[in-house]
Amino acid sequence: MLTLPSLLPAVRSRAAAPLRYSYAAVLVAVAVGLVAPAAANWLLGPVLLVGMVLLGVAHGACDQFVVPAIHPALAGSRGRYWAGFLGGYLGLAAAVGLLWWWQPGVAVAGFFGLTAWHWGSADAPLARHRVQWVAHSLLRGGLIFAVPLWHRPIETQSTVNGLLTLAGAAPVGAAAMAEATAVLVPVVVLGHLLLWGSYLWQQQGHLARTDALEVLLLSVLLVVLSPILSGTVYFVCWHSLQHVLRMNQLMDRGPGTQRPGLGAELRFFLRRSAPLLLISVAGLAVLFGLAWARAASGPVLVSLTLLAASVVTLPHALLVTLGMDAARWRRKSQAGA
Repeated sequence: MLTLPSLLPAVRSRAAAPLRYSYAAVLVAVAVGLVAPAAANWLLGPVLLVGMVLLGVAHGACDQFVVPAIHPALAGSRGRYWAGFLGGYLGLAAAVGLLWWWQPGVAVAGFFGLTAWHWGSADAPLARHRVQWVAHSLLRGGLIFAVPLWHRPIETQSTVNGLLTLAGAAPVGAAAMAEATAVLVPVVVLGHLLLWGSYLWQQQGHLARTDALEVLLLSVLLVVLSPILSGTVYFVCWHSLQHVLRMNQLMDRGPGTQRPGLGAELRFFLRRSAPLLLISVAGLAVLFGLAWARAASGPVLVSLTLLAASVVTLPHALLVTLGMDAARWRRKSQAGA
């Protein structure tokens, strides 16, 4: 049985790792939610809004560097590469936009499913076997959705239906949400137990302890804060921040290079992401300005944010999975972390 004392070595072993920043941010958010639950939105909201721009939007603004870093030969001709990159990226985004127009219900389901995979695979450690990496990816993504479904079903249903309504699709009833919860929660719980057992069986106890720690930490976050607030904390302070740090290594530093401080990491990334980040922020400003002019409410703006994010999630997730994570799923076994 994994107890808190048995998890402490995992904390110490990761103390020098970049994940300590995400751990600290989640703990601060949880503390705010426990100490001042009524004021959590006001206390965390402004910080998260800035983080949404500088990390959330920015973390995909360096996607153009993925292929040149992993397959330099494909980027030999600068003009040809940019034509191919923009054509493919914008083409996939346009396809998602058409799906929203044609089958909004399918688009919503696809967005949540792809997001769960992308978030989960981004968190996955380098395990010995490919099946462990895939299992972790599915289970971590499932956890992010399962806990709010179980603990805050009404708020979660409201968020989902807000997006469906904005897209012009029929809302989901409480019975359907309850059925999804009844399936997803046991799968996530039993799946994690099996995954941790496989880590221990393969003499990867450190992975079992670390993953159990992270599951506990994220579960507390998802229980204490509302679905929108906890999801934003995770997206900004965990998913986006870790992707930024990982991209920095890919763009400029080899795996053995000592990392600078967090401030230097962020400055380096923002310099690289600035051109596309400015374009993205300008586009979002116009979009939200039009919505604001029509007196859109807070929930509508949240739904609009999710819809805008969904358009670029597919090309971004494909670049990460097929490019940055290729070594993790191409081979049947790994040397271990």
